[in-house]
Amino acid sequence: MLKIIFWILFIIGFLLVIDRLLLYLEIKGWIYYRRKKPSSSALSNACLEVQQLLEPSKKHVVEIKKDEKRVQQEAGEPPQDVEGSK
Repeated sequence: MLKIIFWILFIIGFLLVIDRLLLYLEIKGWIYYRRKKPSSSALSNACLEVQQLLEPSKKHVVEIKKDEKRVQQEAGEPPQDVEGSK
């Protein structure tokens, strides 16, 4: 009986340590875990990068998106809503 209690406590402790490690990695910006949700634009940018490797003709789309993002960051403007202003 004592062995079972020990293993349960060990597993709970292990899960807590893993949780804290994942939260630390999230704070560093290396992963998305609990507190931050990835943006849909990050997923679409990743897909465009892969598509750029498979289809070099799509390279201009990736370059335009990067230029737009750079211009917005330099101007200090918030990102534009794709659907327009509501």
